[in-house]
Amino acid sequence: MDAKPTGPVRVEDLNDRRDTLTLLKTRRSASAKAMGEPGPDRQQIAELLNIAVRVPDHGKLAPWRFIIFEGEARTRAGEILKARWHELYPSHGAELLNEQRGMLERAPVVIAVVSTASEHPKIPIWEQQLSAGAVCQNMVIAATAMGLGVQWITGWFAFDEVVLRGLGVAKDERVAGFIYLGTSHGEMTDRPRPEPDDLTTYWTG
Repeated sequence: MDAKPTGPVRVEDLNDRRDTLTLLKTRRSASAKAMGEPGPDRQQIAELLNIAVRVPDHGKLAPWRFIIFEGEARTRAGEILKARWHELYPSHGAELLNEQRGMLERAPVVIAVVSTASEHPKIPIWEQQLSAGAVCQNMVIAATAMGLGVQWITGWFAFDEVVLRGLGVAKDERVAGFIYLGTSHGEMTDRPRPEPDDLTTYWTG
């Protein structure tokens, strides 16, 4: 059981809590298609990763890892996407092929969150995968708080075995998400949100 606070609550602590709640209530995704420079620097990336790993993790397994795409590495990775797309859809022309090649160049930095979940005698794979999802959400919230544009997406290439091998994702791993990070140069409009009451029941036995 957590210890109860013993001293007075500081005004700045209350402000921090209100700021956190406001961020969570108003958070919205930027569009990777409308992102540009500047992206996060190495110090910001390190801070994002440190925050990302502070998630529920049953058994302290750390069942996730990161692959960072920045600079020319995004272009080289894009060539893998382009080649695979051409293999899958040989009739598609240069425009569509170039669109696939540019998928990871839409933002200055893209971080792949890789789920490394594996069989465990006590901890189901599902719980480990949920932890990877929490890593993605922590990163989204942290990036938003930093003032960065951020979008968590997957895309077809998150599920294509050939592409994944080319990007360094092992056969027994899965991509929980690609986190696109940069500066939003488009209007960030909100989308309709579900009404929690419509999704909630109280169990009565």
